Amino acid sequence: MRLRDVLKESAIKVGLKAGTKKAVLEELVALLNEDGALTDKNKLIDVLLARESLGSTGIGQGIAIPHGKTAAAKTLVAACGISRGGVDFDALDDEKVHVIFLLAAPEEQHPMLLKALARVSALLKDKYFRKALVNAETPQDVLRVLDQEEKARKL
Repeated sequence: MRLRDVLKESAIKVGLKAGTKKAVLEELVALLNEDGALTDKNKLIDVLLARESLGSTGIGQGIAIPHGKTAAAKTLVAACGISRGGVDFDALDDEKVHVIFLLAAPEEQHPMLLKALARVSALLKDKYFRKALVNAETPQDVLRVLDQEEKARKL
């Protein structure tokens, strides 16, 4: 499975407007909802916030990977947001987050969600990949960077 297969251009926002964790989640979920990938955007937001209450998905180095299992997602879906100024996401290193990669899936696709989560984590460990995402100007740039990285790693 390639991330490119679950991340659509319409679910990428370069230049997030939101300045809080909750607002970022709402902004990204709205992209998925507009695309028809959800049955209930509020339910997904609740699931993501409940997951955040267990521990921040801000994993450090300017990255957050909010995720959750919910019937509100019709299938495995992804959204990506880039924040120029950074967002306080209660990250493990207390740094602001600039790259937010949201993942959600229905319960029966939990194994796929875990695979996608592992794939995102592995890709985002690379500082050059992170920098390229942060410097992306358009959703097309984000997809191009993702395509190049997955191709380079033969994913």
